[in-house]
Amino acid sequence: MKQYTSNIKKGKEIIEYYLHQLEEEGITFVPRWTPPPLAPSAETAASCRKRAASLASVAPEAAQKEGLSSEALSSPTGASEPAAGTPDDKLDADYIKRYLGDLTPLQESCLIRLRQWLQETHKGKIPKDEHILRFLRARDFNIDKAREIMCQSLTWRKQHQVDYILDTWNPPQVLQDYYAGGWHHHDKDGRPLYVLRLGQMDTKGLVRALGEEALLRYVLSINEEGLRRCEENTKVFGRPISSWTCLVDLEGLNMRHLWRPGVKALLRIIEVVEANYPETLGRLLILRAPRVFPVLWTLVSPFIDDNTRRKFLIYAGNDYQGPGGLLDYIDKEVIPDFLGGECMCEVPEGGLVPKSLYRTAEELENEDLKLWTETIYQSASVFKGAPHEILVQIVDASSVITWDFDVCKGDIVFNIYHSKRSPQPPKKDSLGAHSITSPGGNNVQLIDRAWQLGRDYSMVESPLICREGESVQGSHVTRWPGFYILQWKFHSMPACAATNLPRVDDVLASLQVSSHKCKVMYYTEVIGSEDFRGSMTSLESSHSGFSQLSAATTSSSQSHSSSMASR
Repeated sequence: MKQYTSNIKKGKEIIEYYLHQLEEEGITFVPRWTPPPLAPSAETAASCRKRAASLASVAPEAAQKEGLSSEALSSPTGASEPAAGTPDDKLDADYIKRYLGDLTPLQESCLIRLRQWLQETHKGKIPKDEHILRFLRARDFNIDKAREIMCQSLTWRKQHQVDYILDTWNPPQVLQDYYAGGWHHHDKDGRPLYVLRLGQMDTKGLVRALGEEALLRYVLSINEEGLRRCEENTKVFGRPISSWTCLVDLEGLNMRHLWRPGVKALLRIIEVVEANYPETLGRLLILRAPRVFPVLWTLVSPFIDDNTRRKFLIYAGNDYQGPGGLLDYIDKEVIPDFLGGECMCEVPEGGLVPKSLYRTAEELENEDLKLWTETIYQSASVFKGAPHEILVQIVDASSVITWDFDVCKGDIVFNIYHSKRSPQPPKKDSLGAHSITSPGGNNVQLIDRAWQLGRDYSMVESPLICREGESVQGSHVTRWPGFYILQWKFHSMPACAATNLPRVDDVLASLQVSSHKCKVMYYTEVIGSEDFRGSMTSLESSHSGFSQLSAATTSSSQSHSSSMASR
């Protein structure tokens, strides 16, 4: 009866379609049909055959627009011939209810048309109906828009072999040990549940040890695993499950997590996931959001689709334990132990990534099969008498120059200068007097030796001495337009004031620095003042407890800048 009712409804839609076509052609009256004579002439028979052929060529096209196949048209009742429940039977009501969910005739029609178009034009693996539906839902069943983003996604998947990532790629041990996330049972709706303890994760350490490529690849493998688990749960629960639930615990989130390159990597990951895994997030539960969370939300929310944003539920403190909290979405038996539940959660606890595991920009740059074409950091060598300098041109006053750098070798002095005129570009001479290229990084000098401090350029911040192994973050709010020069200079050991001789500690320290050479890895960015206000707090100096795991910090702040050095 269900199938019969469905076919009657579709037949009515086809009749209404042809009536609308007749109205557009100006036909307002159709005479009652009368049966032909018992013995029609040859001319009449040919005319009937010609008209029947014409109708046969038009009807399938109109039927496809309404979700009917050619098999349905050839059947007296409009029912399709294949057995119920098979994926090839797109009109079977049981198949739709079992694997796709409730679809209107228009939605079903859009799915059939888009899938048929893919079969005719796409060379390669055709996505399953469930995945095609995700793209259609992401674009409100606008076929043209859904087809555009799906084609881009299929090209991307083929280019980077994403279909084989679960079988061919093994996550590095660093991720297995320090990435505080993993799958954990399912929610009350049967969706796979992914738990992420973001507050316990060392985002900067992971980026520095692995680079953006490995992090993105790991997130892609999580999404591919999520698709696989959705298929499994669909079979287990006997109803369509096409998305998963993500539980994010922010206990321990602080300023350390708002490290700008890390946030920038996060935004890029969100961009890739939004483009290639639409409508896969069924619900996002954010628990124990601290006061710093609004800053992170301000940075991230503009990059999240409106439909996805509506699925966010945010709880501050212990609100998740009250009415409308976690128990409304997750069974009590599977609530993780660290949230007060009784279920042991095998998600890694995270923690600080040892700096011994950090990799250089050159090592990260040589990764195979890149998913991004640019890296965050640049490396530079600093020699005694040959500082490394970069030029930042500021057009609008009150812009913000931000920086983040690690002193990989030796001790350096960090300076910021301002000049009204642009320095001459470095010379590319054979002696390398102004530009030196070494295996450990570049060395560029911009300040002309004929320039005088106070006349040709001025110092806008007090010098900051940075020791080997330190990570330094900071920002400077510019007062004037012009040219700003960021300089990393070799730090010479001071002599003893009384004897004018070097101290014993200085001599021992200097022995560790070979050939009077230092090395830094740095990242800089200029932000407009109007864009910076929302994230001002994220760049100011602060002591980051990181759940009492972080090491001691040394901070230096000025009236118009702030720097943070963490050991």
